[in-house]
Amino acid sequence: MQVNFYSHGAAQEVTGSKHFLEFKDQKIIIDCGAFQGRRAEADAKNRDWPFNGKQLNAMILTHAHYDHCGLVPLLPLKGFEGNIYCTPATRDLASLIMMDSAHIQSKDYEFLKKRAKKKGEEFDKNPLYTEKDVVESLNNFVTISYHRPSYFADGFQATFYDAGHILGSAVTVIEINHNGQTMKIGFSGDLGRKNLPILRDPEYIPDVDYLVIESTYGDRLHEPIENAASELADTINETINRGGKVLIPSFAVERTQELVYFLHLLKIEKKIPRVPIFVDSPMATNATSIFRVHQECYDEETRTTFLHNHQNPFGFNELRYITNQEESKELNALKEPAIIISSSGMCEAGRILHHLIHNIEDSKNTILVVGYMAENTLGRKILEKQPVVKIFGDEYKLNANVRVLNTFSAHADYNDILDYISHLNYKKLKGIYLVHGENKAQENLKSLLETKNYNTRIVKAGEKYILQN
Repeated sequence: MQVNFYSHGAAQEVTGSKHFLEFKDQKIIIDCGAFQGRRAEADAKNRDWPFNGKQLNAMILTHAHYDHCGLVPLLPLKGFEGNIYCTPATRDLASLIMMDSAHIQSKDYEFLKKRAKKKGEEFDKNPLYTEKDVVESLNNFVTISYHRPSYFADGFQATFYDAGHILGSAVTVIEINHNGQTMKIGFSGDLGRKNLPILRDPEYIPDVDYLVIESTYGDRLHEPIENAASELADTINETINRGGKVLIPSFAVERTQELVYFLHLLKIEKKIPRVPIFVDSPMATNATSIFRVHQECYDEETRTTFLHNHQNPFGFNELRYITNQEESKELNALKEPAIIISSSGMCEAGRILHHLIHNIEDSKNTILVVGYMAENTLGRKILEKQPVVKIFGDEYKLNANVRVLNTFSAHADYNDILDYISHLNYKKLKGIYLVHGENKAQENLKSLLETKNYNTRIVKAGEKYILQN
């Protein structure tokens, strides 16, 4: 049996996940994510479509992050008529994220068109897709729960296992059967970590012939997640004691809910003072509602601490969710200490930009980095503590304190990845393919795997790899 594997995204880079399997007349896509980074560059890559949607028989969506689902609404526009398979929680979160993307694109289009008109220039670049396109694409979704093997194309069967990364995320094992021969290929999507709040730990998958695995933190080790609450408390207390605010750029999905969960625990344990906490993101507010619905994804600790006591993990007296734009603007006039959690996580768009404008030059304040910042994003520049950064084209001095809590990462580090792979049958595992990582991270992880004699390759965009029994 011979299967072709290749990628048109997240190959020697972190975003834009699009991976393909070809066998006989069947062609499958795993994830259809958007590229992120430099705006013009990312937009050009998102508009480039180096494959024919009509030729795809089916799609597997591993989870709902934008760099994995962000271009799904384009699939039907490109002729795709197949089903999109994912877990129920992934479907709900993906709907939210794609709709938010369509809304942002529409607003950006209106702004850029007006600006071009003022300059006497023409602007003919339309949004990638509209909210209507998102709704149309949702008709293609078919949800499958964990551990329920399902045939999704001729000779193809998929089984989802909890990846422990975000709500509904799945490590997917694809089994291909033909003339009595079987090949199993594992796709990690994004792999989570043990002991993360709210979610179950990543599940080990059955033995596979090939493994396609992410490598985002292939050159780094995270601090123990057990340190997260104490480090968060220290940052909050230090900032409040000097009369400042804590600004937390946060992904609306997963990271915001984790932060709220920890803040709730710190409040219960009286490890932080009473201080107003604002989640300023309509999308995060809606995502939190989805988290409350999908309790089947919770770990036992969350069930014991909150659900068994009839408490809401994502709600308490000091916490306020902001959806109204006017209320969001009022936060910029706050003089007293507060905690503001706002999107986007990489500071590329959203309300966090306005909060940064009003707070980034005040040394009393703290910008708390709690997630991955891709190259060339504003978030990466803040993380690197560049003395001056641009926001909406204007320069601002980075006088605020910058604190980085690596404990919050939802991606496996290289020890987590090595441990995960070690549970697979070495003799059966013929090859490991690294995706979703920057060059340094991938080279380091490849070297570590090769010292353990794993046949490891770094996937290059557009290059075909032959998988054989």
